[in-house]
Amino acid sequence: MEDATILDFEFEAHTNPRTGDDRAAILANPGFGKVFTDHMAVIRYSADKGWHDARIQPYAPLQIDPACAVLHYAQEIFEGLKAYRLPDGGAALFRPEENARRFRESAERMAMAPLPEELFLASIRELVKADRDWIPEGEGASLYLRPFMFASETFLGVKPASEYLYLVIASPAGAYFKGGAPSVTLWVSDHYTRAAPGGTGAAKCGGNYAASLVAQAEAIRQGCDQVVFLDAVENRYVEELGGMNVFFVFDDGSISTPPLSGTILPGITRESLITLARGAGVEVREERYSIDQWRDDAKSGRLREAFACGTAAVVTPIGAVRGNGFEFQIGNGGPGMLTERLREQLVGIQRGVAPDPHGWLERLF
Repeated sequence: MEDATILDFEFEAHTNPRTGDDRAAILANPGFGKVFTDHMAVIRYSADKGWHDARIQPYAPLQIDPACAVLHYAQEIFEGLKAYRLPDGGAALFRPEENARRFRESAERMAMAPLPEELFLASIRELVKADRDWIPEGEGASLYLRPFMFASETFLGVKPASEYLYLVIASPAGAYFKGGAPSVTLWVSDHYTRAAPGGTGAAKCGGNYAASLVAQAEAIRQGCDQVVFLDAVENRYVEELGGMNVFFVFDDGSISTPPLSGTILPGITRESLITLARGAGVEVREERYSIDQWRDDAKSGRLREAFACGTAAVVTPIGAVRGNGFEFQIGNGGPGMLTERLREQLVGIQRGVAPDPHGWLERLF
């Protein structure tokens, strides 16, 4: 069996790529996740061959059998990271090795063949280099990268598949929330939960997001931007949003965030902000925080700021929270000083305009 960590990627150029003018028009206002670049990375796995057939090939629809295992048993995982345009015209990734590690851990939790981390990184690097002209410039712009893997074996029967297909697609992206969202309003779901102890909350699998959609739809009906979930055991403690981690900033300058306990996705943006805050002398606690505490602290003024964070939206201030029978505002309802400072520091590192003391940025070219 070939060593998957040293696979060479075969390159097949797109025979009809977008013209420079078409690409420029798209990059001027890309939106988020709406348009995709000319190529994609593909690697196959089978139990007898291991990881093999690594390619960069034209972006195109997939053809799968109706009995493809993912359609019936949902063995699927994904990641999200970005390539940033640097001031000198080059490009860089932000902590891609952490995405590679989390992707492997998600695969293990879902009983899937783990992709070697070096092969994950190679696929990202090769695709970005192939579609380097698709990286947009400007504030808030990036090339969003979506690695994903699914069970591709054709069979019916509840067991782990023996064949998998891994791909990476890329999409030029602007701001995640429309209008840049100076702050968002959250809806507290008291009926639905995102994950339970022993479940898949710490894995980045599609099923977690599918289960959150009914609660997100409820939030939209209530005039809110996002849903925030409470724990599945006591229905009291704040865990995370539908796709982002959450932080709380108090009047003594300290920060808290819900602890990782198997039900919360270990966000890379989350961990980076903890590191940056502690490096600036800010006390950061990873502790449980109930919805009652959140409401009382917001009303008393003890809680000054709150924000959500993730790869897509980076750092997003939380301005107000609503639930059945209550509503409260956080601080002045807009971005707080510490929230903005942490965001500026993180974005500055990602875009290569601020010092990078932790060596998080990987320059590609």
